[in-house]
Amino acid sequence: MTFKSIRGVFKSYEQLLITLENLERKHSTLLVAVDGCGGSGKSTMAIALAKLSSDVTVIHMDDFYLPSNQRTSGTAIENPVGDDFDWLRLKAQVLEQLANNKKSKYQIYNWPSDILGEWNIISPGGIVIIEGVYSTRKELRDFYDYKIYVDCSREVRLERGIERDGELARDMWENNWMVAEDKYIKEHNPSEQAELVINSSENA
Repeated sequence: MTFKSIRGVFKSYEQLLITLENLERKHSTLLVAVDGCGGSGKSTMAIALAKLSSDVTVIHMDDFYLPSNQRTSGTAIENPVGDDFDWLRLKAQVLEQLANNKKSKYQIYNWPSDILGEWNIISPGGIVIIEGVYSTRKELRDFYDYKIYVDCSREVRLERGIERDGELARDMWENNWMVAEDKYIKEHNPSEQAELVINSSENA
């Protein structure tokens, strides 16, 4: 898969990895965010980078989805930005720990059972990618050494989402997730804070 770069220099995953490896680090762990709306191609990029080097670890924002009994009952437009995701837990258990050269230990949200499941431990060092929408919200962005935003047209994102999740998920996509993401983009403006912005719409 190839991407069109909007801001920053990017021609291949290999080139991007070399760029990341040569960045000046704030800590022993290079913290990288890959943000973007659902269906934009964030996971594809993060996984591709991890396949190129054993020094790259990927953490998914989906691991920090709140169990249903902890979510608020309002609509996507009414609720606070990213209210379904426990960004405070991500901050406390992952970002703050790695930023202080300590081990990160966190529980992974289990989607089928709707509970926090197995524990994952990540030692400091190497490159750790936090992949997912809301990963560069205002409260978290200063932890990162490098921020990537994957842009994509609404139509392509919805098409990819329905292809992945099935037609029964259309209402959830159109009236929940995409509405919440629109609010995030408007209030937190993640693309303007990114060192690299790419557009994956042509890869539908």
